[in-house]
Amino acid sequence: MKILAIGDLVGNCSIKELKTKLPQIREKENIDFVIVNGENVAEGMGITEKNFHDILDQKVDVITMGNHTWGKKDIFKFIDHSQIIRPANYSKPVPGKGYNIYECRNKKIGVINLIGRVDMNVLSENPFLVAKNIITKIKSNVDIIVIDFHAEATAEKIAMSYYLDGEATIIFGTHTHVQTADEKILSKGTAYITDIGMTGPKNSVIGMNIESSLKRFETSLPEKYKIADGECMLNGVIFEIDDKTNKATKITRIQM
Repeated sequence: MKILAIGDLVGNCSIKELKTKLPQIREKENIDFVIVNGENVAEGMGITEKNFHDILDQKVDVITMGNHTWGKKDIFKFIDHSQIIRPANYSKPVPGKGYNIYECRNKKIGVINLIGRVDMNVLSENPFLVAKNIITKIKSNVDIIVIDFHAEATAEKIAMSYYLDGEATIIFGTHTHVQTADEKILSKGTAYITDIGMTGPKNSVIGMNIESSLKRFETSLPEKYKIADGECMLNGVIFEIDDKTNKATKITRIQM
């Protein structure tokens, strides 16, 4: 089985990029299951109902979220849909699900969304303990467990990978919008990469207009962020899973 995870969609161009590139990747690589992080798709903050349906129209299996989950009020119209999950460790009670179980090629895949607590400015429960509790609850009912850990700190993401090594099949990071080159399969079999990158404007500051970003850093004034224009890119990672053992055997980074 091949599972494709596509990095944070940023702005309208990311939807166009998804429509163009995803069919190519799916055909070339024989992709079975697709996960997309959509928390930035609505011009850098949140997701609209139109965005949601545009992404699902591309035969995406799961949309994960992050710190901008509630960025657009539209979210409350579809947050309970089975194909979107928000961080499982958000403070209770909030609507939506933090994980769900999906079927693909006679396999059951548990997908969990988590948010970090280091420099995220989001009230949340301990992601380590929440992850452990969910895995304990679902592991006897699934073949594969995938975690999108939406976090700022590299150390927090790496720590999570060792904490759940051998319990999760795949752990990938999102949020920082820059693809890392540290993909690996850990000693107990968990496939890991710190960040799968971003799908959005290529010539930008993590998707934002360069000039407005520089003004914020130069002056410390709250210059309004704007989505950058121009050429777009798609970042993601393909995880190959052995059908007999349900263990990850290979990780391939994608930059298009």
